[in-house]
Amino acid sequence: MNDQMTPVQQPGPSDAAGHWLQDETHLAWLKQQGEALLSFFDASLQTDPGFCNLDDQGNPLPTTIQELHSTTRMVHSYALGALRGHPGAEQRVDHGMAYLINHHKDHEYGGFVWGLDKGRVTDGRKLAYGHVFVLLAASSAKLAGHPDAERLITDITDVLDRHFWEDDIGLFCDEWNRDWTPFSTYRGMNANMHGVEALLAAYEATGKALYLTRARRILDFFIGKIGPSEGWRLVEHYTDSWDIDRSYAGNHMFHPAGTTPGHSFEMGRLLLQHWDLSGRKDANAPDQARHLIERGLKDAWLPEGGLAYTLNFDGSVADPSRFWWPVTEAINAMAALLILDNRTTDEHWYRKLWAFADSHFIDHQNGGWFPAIDEEGVPTNSIFNGKPDIYHALQACIFPLSGQLSRWAER
Repeated sequence: MNDQMTPVQQPGPSDAAGHWLQDETHLAWLKQQGEALLSFFDASLQTDPGFCNLDDQGNPLPTTIQELHSTTRMVHSYALGALRGHPGAEQRVDHGMAYLINHHKDHEYGGFVWGLDKGRVTDGRKLAYGHVFVLLAASSAKLAGHPDAERLITDITDVLDRHFWEDDIGLFCDEWNRDWTPFSTYRGMNANMHGVEALLAAYEATGKALYLTRARRILDFFIGKIGPSEGWRLVEHYTDSWDIDRSYAGNHMFHPAGTTPGHSFEMGRLLLQHWDLSGRKDANAPDQARHLIERGLKDAWLPEGGLAYTLNFDGSVADPSRFWWPVTEAINAMAALLILDNRTTDEHWYRKLWAFADSHFIDHQNGGWFPAIDEEGVPTNSIFNGKPDIYHALQACIFPLSGQLSRWAER
């Protein structure tokens, strides 16, 4: 992605006939945006182990807390950058892999701890959400040729097998104390959705069928069973017997009450990725993916633009907060549908979503994306401090560029 390019000022020509995914101006803009994101987050590299968080201008924030999902997402993102020739990406992958193996990895109890402060464990919980991201990071690092990736894939697969995978139901359980004693009976979709993402990445990196099979089992539960029974809205929270828990309300960022339409976009795209990797045998998968994605857009798109964060079970808006990541996931979902079907309605949404992201979330002055906007459409730090994440926005640039439903990371 480090080619010299003439800056492209808009996502694409609004009056262009056909589809942006075949438009050279739009493809150049995507490439430019991906490179700009990697360049902005280059500053996350520090001389100390791990990565630092960045403020709105790209300067290190004073906090030294590092969480597992942030470390793993940086490794994954810079592995994507390394595959595209971004200068310094391999160094950042190596730096992050070292931090995972030497610091997040719990050499006393096994697994990977959630939170660290200068190498000191501040949150020792063992969360499925974080562990599946370790598998994603290791798989992407393997594609990028990192020498420790294979060993980390083996290690994290063993941990997931031993502590999180429930083979009778075909899903991941969620959370343990540091010493693997239980502290809750919670079960949820979020960790399983990212589990599908990681399992598919692991299959693409290793060719081992177990990863593809387990991804299928998770998709069967949420999309084959829950989706149709809930009007194609995916319920997030469950009891330990995997019955829907409609009363649950946990951490608002990771376990909010109700349903989260951004996850419907992700699951729809992941279903198509699995379908493609499996030889496109399931005739129902394309329609199921479309049901999820179109329902999410219909329910969550707000009159003033942007996507509501959460919905009630009937599809009405619960939390109208507008964050960057649901928009990025909707972009990828529409790109997947366009790669599949090339429908005019999908093209309309794809352009509309990119136009909104460009005018509200992309920071054209300092770089990176603003994580949230307020009721007036102005960037706000009321929830997030600085610019916390490259992962969502980078994938929204790279996935459409690939033109593929699967193995897009390698393109």
